[in-house]
Parts: sequence; C-alpha cells; structure tokens
Amino acid sequence: MARHRVLLIGGSGFIGSQIAARLAARSCQVCVPTRRYERARHLLPLPTVEVAEADVHDDATLDALMAGADAVINLVGILHGRAGSPWGPEFEAAHVRLPARIVAACNRAGVRRLLHMSALGVQAGSEQSLPSMYLRSKAAGERAVRQAPELDWTVFRPSVVFGPGDRFLNLFAKLQAWLPLIALGRADARFQPVFVGDVARAFVEALDDPASYGVCYELVGPDVFTLRELVALAGRYAGHRRPIVGLPDALGRLQAAVLEFMPGGPLMSRDNFDSMALDNVAGSPDAAPAGIAPTPLAAVAPSYLRRGPARYGDERTRAHR
Repeated sequence: MARHRVLLIGGSGFIGSQIAARLAARSCQVCVPTRRYERARHLLPLPTVEVAEADVHDDATLDALMAGADAVINLVGILHGRAGSPWGPEFEAAHVRLPARIVAACNRAGVRRLLHMSALGVQAGSEQSLPSMYLRSKAAGERAVRQAPELDWTVFRPSVVFGPGDRFLNLFAKLQAWLPLIALGRADARFQPVFVGDVARAFVEALDDPASYGVCYELVGPDVFTLRELVALAGRYAGHRRPIVGLPDALGRLQAAVLEFMPGGPLMSRDNFDSMALDNVAGSPDAAPAGIAPTPLAAVAPSYLRRGPARYGDERTRAHR
C-alpha cells in the first residue's frame, strides 16, 4: 500500500476499529480523531495509530488534522436523532454538514483521496423520496461527496453489519435471554447482512485502487434474510430461542415509539421503523470490490453470539484476514 498517512474519521467505532487494525497491519500511519479520548483507548495498542482528541465539526480543527494526510476515510453515522423535516439537527450535523465540511477541507489541504460510508437503500438524488430521516440525510451527505469532481472519491453502502461487538444480532440475542417472546415490527423486512471484516477489507483494498475512483459499492453478504429470520438465528446461536410474533404496522410503529424513549437510550426509534419500509438488499451490479468474497452469517455469528457480546477492546481491534 503506497499511502502512508490516513485520517480515519469515526475510527473508534465498530467498523472503524477494524479498518484501523487493517491499516496498521500494513504499516499505514493512522490518525483517529475523537471527542472523548477514552472512547478510542482500545486503539492505542496498534503501533501506527494515533488518537487525537478533536472536534471534527470545527473547520479549523479539520484543517489541522488533514495536514500531511494522503487520504481521508469518513465513517461517521448515527441511528437516532430528534425529529425534523427533512431530517433533525443531529442527522443534519453528522450526515449532511460533516461530509460537506470534509470535502471542503480536503480541497483546502490538497487531499484528493476520500472514502465515504453511506448506507444501503440510498440512491443518488433520492433524498425526498426516502422514507426516513436517516436515509434522507445519508443521501444528502453522499451527494456532497459525489459532486466533488476534484476528489478521487469512493462511496460504500453497507447493509446491516454483523460481527463480534455488533449492535444488531447481539441486541436480539440479549433480548431473547431476557424475554419469553419477541414482538417484532417489520418482521418481513429483508436484509443482506455483511461481515464487519469484509467491510473493513473493502475500504482498505479500495484505498489505493484507481479502479474504485468515482465508484459506489454496495457491501452485502451472500444471503438475504427477513428480520424475523435474523432474530430467530440470533436466539438460536445464543442458546435462547424464543417465539417471535410479527406485529401489524400500526402496532409496530407504536412499539418503536415506546422503545424510542427507553431509559439509557433508544433500542429502536420510529425513524428506524420507517427505514425498514425499504428492503436492505443489494440493487447494484457494483456489489463489492473485486476479489472480496462475502462471508456467510453462519460462518461467524454462532461463535460470538454463543460467547455473549464482546467489549470494544476485546474484538474490534483484531484484523480479520
């Protein structure tokens, strides 16, 4: 890999930690900015990774972080935020304004290479037709990247991502350990879950590949499941299989409204429920960068669900090869 300094924005999270580990394994110098240093402490054992306490929503800070960088990877994304039209303020800041700030900072710093995390279900120019604030704001942020002709950009649209420490299968496994049955809204929504190691590999392999410039990749696994099937698998793999009752849409939306205001943060929101109106499956021929064979869910999920959820420092910094 020719590039030697990468600014990894959102690098302390579930996917970012995997990407940081893979970049470090290739001797890349990686800078991971974070508002709270302790959230990224699990990355410190990686020999070429630097953690910087910084606010990437500040233009002067972004300029300083990009000094000397060869490439920028933006992984920032949120699942919950206050309501608004066409999206609320949290989605505006994370999904719309930040990508535009990053594009402008790249131009000021002379950094041409930008890899951007979008979301499956987003289509170019589709903001107004999408059913949720999450998807509409993600579409607007992606548009800011795709309309930057001076950059060598690559966009990735992953389906729901699974792996040790994920917040999807682990959540449903934990719920089935607590509850006698699972009442499920949007039970027939379809997903094509992708392994976190495959997502990390796609980013790292694309970084120096000119064939990926100006390309939007959909990152998906080899199999399509309904939400009901995924919840059932999570329970079976974790040893807590429970009956699953599909709810009609009105009750499912009411359930999401209740879960939205749970103490300790929402387990689900009405906006998440709205997002599931669209199937989360591949619809593009550019399903993944060449040479990356997607990992089946059954090859990975049973081992970590059986052990229980991993902490950030346990699994997320291990590069899956």
